[in-house]
Amino acid sequence: MAKFEASDTKVFGISTDTVFSQREFAAKNNITFPMLSDFAKRQVSTDYGVLMPEMGLDNRATFVVDKEGKIAFIEEGNKAVDPAGADEACSRLAHKEAK
Repeated sequence: MAKFEASDTKVFGISTDTVFSQREFAAKNNITFPMLSDFAKRQVSTDYGVLMPEMGLDNRATFVVDKEGKIAFIEEGNKAVDPAGADEACSRLAHKEAK
């Protein structure tokens, strides 16, 4: 989290889980960033193209969105658990903005 904060970024978790499930997950894993639920309509998962409608779940994915709202980086599947790619993308954006 310190690396992301140093890059002037905000971190959010979004899933199709209920708020109750997210609270338990966050507590069990010591997650300090906000967790947002896309349970009711699954609109965010649909809009970002990660909803697997046949399963009613979203595919694990990490998105880095720049300050203009453009997606600058996407990591999907099991690799999305590792924050290294997102950290690198945030660092590149921070250096780009500093110029």
